[in-house]
Parts: sequence; C-alpha cells; structure tokens
Amino acid sequence: MLILHWNPEVISGFPFKSPAMAIPFFRLLNLLIGVLLISPLGAQPLNLGNKREIFVDYYLLDKLSNVNLVLQKPIDEGIAFHFDKPWETLSPAYITVINDNGLYRAYYRAGRKGADLKAYTNEEWTCYAESKDGVTWIKPNLGLFEFEGSKANNIVLAGEAPAHHNFSPFIDQNPNAPASQRYKALGGTTRDSVGLVPYYSADGIHWKKLTTKRGIYKGAFDSQNVAFWSESEKQYICYFRTFKTIDGKRIRTISRSTSPDFVNWTEPVEMSYGNTPPEHLYIQQTSPYFRAPHIYVAIGARLLPDQQIGTDEQYARLGVAKSQYKGSSEPFFMTTRGGSVYDRTFMESFIKPGIGLNNWSARTNYPALNVVQTGETEMSLYVNQDYTQPTSHLRRYSMRLDGFTSLTAPYAGGTATTRTFTFQGNELEINYATAAAGVIRIEIQDQNGKPIPGYTLNDADPIIGNEIRRSVTWKGKSDVGSLSGKQIKLHITMKDADLYSLKFN
Repeated sequence: MLILHWNPEVISGFPFKSPAMAIPFFRLLNLLIGVLLISPLGAQPLNLGNKREIFVDYYLLDKLSNVNLVLQKPIDEGIAFHFDKPWETLSPAYITVINDNGLYRAYYRAGRKGADLKAYTNEEWTCYAESKDGVTWIKPNLGLFEFEGSKANNIVLAGEAPAHHNFSPFIDQNPNAPASQRYKALGGTTRDSVGLVPYYSADGIHWKKLTTKRGIYKGAFDSQNVAFWSESEKQYICYFRTFKTIDGKRIRTISRSTSPDFVNWTEPVEMSYGNTPPEHLYIQQTSPYFRAPHIYVAIGARLLPDQQIGTDEQYARLGVAKSQYKGSSEPFFMTTRGGSVYDRTFMESFIKPGIGLNNWSARTNYPALNVVQTGETEMSLYVNQDYTQPTSHLRRYSMRLDGFTSLTAPYAGGTATTRTFTFQGNELEINYATAAAGVIRIEIQDQNGKPIPGYTLNDADPIIGNEIRRSVTWKGKSDVGSLSGKQIKLHITMKDADLYSLKFN
C-alpha cells in the first residue's frame, strides 16, 4: 500500500498553523488512498487475454446475488487396475498419471509384499502401467529389471533408493528442454541427507540421473514431491512436504521452491492457506490444469491421524496393515495461481470416503497426481483405494471438462458480475449447463457498470442447453472484436444453471 510521509518543515503553515494539526489530515489521506487502492474502483483491471478462466476461486468475480461457487462431485467409474503382481506392494502410494498425446502412463511405488518390505531402500522400486484410453490399463513386460530371476515385469526404475519411494515424473513443457529430457522427475527423502534428486528420460521408460547433486534438501520429502515447468511463471516449480508447529503440535504442510534449470533451486517458501483451520495435508498433487495452465489445481489428501473408525478386530478381518488402523483420509480441492498462497475456497471433501470400512483406514483415498482428459467432454482423476488391503487398487473418477466447480444459480435465479478486465479476441466462449426451465444471459458493461449498446441484457440471446463450448450471441451475433483491449465487465443472469468456465477466442 502507498503511504505518504510528511515533513514538519515543509507543511508547517501550509495550510496548517502547526505540524501537529497536519497529523489527523495525513492519517485520513492515507486511509482514503488505501481504500481506493483495494476497492474495485481503484484496482487495476485484470488482463484475461485469451486464457480460459475456470470458476475455482473469486479471482474474476466482483458481486454475486443468489449465485454461489459450488464444488462439483466426481463420478465413480470403478476400478482402473489392481496392485496384484508378486512384485507390487499393497501400499503403492504416490501415483502419477500422465496423458502423453493419447497414451496414458501411470507410475507407482512397488516392492515386496509382506513384512519383509523395507521402505526407502532397494526393496522398493517404481512400476509402470499404460492405457490407450485412460479406462482399460495394461502392465507391459518392460524387460528392464530382474525380479526373482526374471525380467518379465513392469518395473521401470530400481536400484535408486530412496528415489523410487516417491518417484514423481512429468512431461517437461519447457520449450528449451532437449528431446533427450522430454520427461523429468524428482525422487528422494531426507534419509542419508539425499534430498530430492532430478532424473530425466527421452521416452518415459528409460531413466537417468540428471545430476548427482541433490536439488532440494530442506524439507521432509516423505510424500509426493511434485514438479513441473510453469508456462505462466517461466520456471520450474516444486511443491513438497514440510512441517510446522501449531499449538505445540507438528502439522504436515507444503512448501515451494523454484528453479531455472531443474538443478539449482531456491530456498523453500512455506505456502499459506488464507483464513482456514490447520490440517495435515499429506499430499497436495499441485499441477497446471491442462485447459488453463496458469491455474494450478491441487487435488490432495488430508489426514486425520488420530481418528479411527473401525475396531482393531474389524480392520484385521479386512486384512488392513496394523499401522493403518488409526487415521482416516480423503481428497480435498484447492488451487493456486503461483506464488506462496493456496486458495481454499472449498473446505469440504472433494470425494467422500465410500460405503464400507475398507474405505476408512488410514492413507486410503489418496489421489494420483494429475487430472487427464479421457473423452471429448470428459476428464478423469484416479484415486488409490483399499491401501494395504488385499483388494488394493487404483480407481477412476470422471468429471466434465472444467467441471471441478461452477457458478450455480437456483430456479429462482440470480446474477454474477465480474471485476473489470481486458481481453483479446473476437468471441466469448462458455462451458455451461442449464435445466430445461433454466437459462443464462450475459451482458457486457463498461468499467463503470454501464451496459454497452448492442451487448445489453435485452440484446443477449438466451442460452439454454448443456455444452462444453458455446459462443455467446447478442441478436444472433457473436463478434466482440470491437471491445478487445478495452476495459469491460460481464453481468451474468442465471436460472437453474451452472457456468463452469469462459474464454475469449
């Protein structure tokens, strides 16, 4: 905030008889300037360009009347695949799913089943599965690493302890990345002072260390440490586990580091969450949303470590590992637009634990990293369920494109008005759904809230239906090119309808 400072020698006598008389005046002036700067009138207009805006926060919104931001619920599509091979553990946490131009790749921790599994050692390894549609999965025989005398398995990384405890790959979108490093990954823990070590691959199958130098070493790392190239920030970002103490208790939280080259990283910065209660955020799964990469979506898992739902005897009958009797967990949803702040507009569970005690042991319900498109109108999220149980599996949940959340109006109707912004383009595209008796109309206003002739509510054609892409029209015309680059607002009227996203083209 701008603060004005005064000099008694300068202001004495102008227009005050003494410096003491000037103090209340300057205090009031600073207060008025502060109000102006944070008010809609004083705020700088947003620059949307032609980026897609999904309604996951209040970034674009100014006023809502009988319209709410609502968290949507993913649809359970059933089991993607089981962790049932002799070389696969029943506790395959820290799963990553990547859509590589229509070939879906899954990476997950594996290891010897039973009590002989030694975490953070070469008794763990990373396995790989793939799919042509994100629905039906196979585990190919890669022939890379030996298990009990045979290489007929899907082990993709071994002998790299402790990296394969939490090996987390991504496709490097950095335009300057060489083809030999199209894939990158981080893996490691604080054990033996290893820290997070960078890896690279040309094909996502054959991996090598990028350097023996540890990339990030100030953190806990005993979770999934997710990294990616940020198109909007023009650097590599990594989100990883740290701890903080609140009221004498250690709480799992998240920190962030950045890097220009994936080797040299900044000092960690702890993330903040606004005015929300502290929770154990066990994994965070932060990644750019593929249709709006300037918005990072985090579908993580919170852990309630002291909550036990079933009895020891009940869990024993299910085959749950004794270490997982106490504690329960579930997916949550939050976002960030870069920097050190997460937006937790939605505190409710994103996917409630299912019916049956098998869904209520510790560390089950952990989402895999990434949401991927699996159809023309559909995207999918994958969740590790029945953790440590004989039925341990990866489960698929579907959503409509952009359908994490929506602006939602009831049958009685309501309105939403955006903040002032500029855009580039010739038409306004929306992703929406109405009831048969519902409707959406959109008015374009100038920065002062005055309807622009030709784009008023009276000119706006009613929008009824359910479409991923619909051009907004006014008296049959969609062209908004004359307003490109100018400061405008949108005034949206809605009845029994959902609005998921908008974009100027």
